[in-house]
Amino acid sequence: MDFADVVTTQASLRETIGAPMPRALRKEIARLDEHCRALIAASPFVLVGSGDGAGNLDVSPKGDRPGFVQVLDERTLAIPDRPGNRRADTFTNVLRNAGVGLLFLIPGKLETLRVNGRARIVRDPPLLGRMAVEGKTPALALVVTVEQAFIHCGKCMLRSGIWDPASWADVSGLPSQAECLVSHAALAEPLEEVEASIEESRRTRLY
Repeated sequence: MDFADVVTTQASLRETIGAPMPRALRKEIARLDEHCRALIAASPFVLVGSGDGAGNLDVSPKGDRPGFVQVLDERTLAIPDRPGNRRADTFTNVLRNAGVGLLFLIPGKLETLRVNGRARIVRDPPLLGRMAVEGKTPALALVVTVEQAFIHCGKCMLRSGIWDPASWADVSGLPSQAECLVSHAALAEPLEEVEASIEESRRTRLY
């Protein structure tokens, strides 16, 4: 699509939205203090943004029991890699470009925690052993050296109504994961077989 009025400069951007509030700039810290640690410990869900350095970007969701992301010290946190589809989009990007952005969500809480830094793919047994669940030890962990951490306001949560069940859309008519897979990947397997495979994986291969 063509657009007639595209913002292309910092000056034009600031003319439209204005300057940031001083406290919005000052809130950024370069460590995980007691507030950041408390928020991370309560979070069961984090979004991991990464890029390959050539402009190709990815955001991957990671979820587990609250506290699954471990704070190792004030500058370091670790995210276990649980069984998935083995695309390894985040890991593949980190091998090319270590920069990552994290967004921690806590159900029911309006504010989120944003953490940016540099990542490594780690398989040290002592660390991985600390992340075992139900006797299953992850094969890898994403270890992030923190460069920026700051709280993000809850306006987006209020606007979206994400924690308000009364505002949720009816999802019964939306396409399932199996329907998307069959269509997007042009699979030859019957839809019922794909659905059964997904359900079996959810029951038996969470860890």
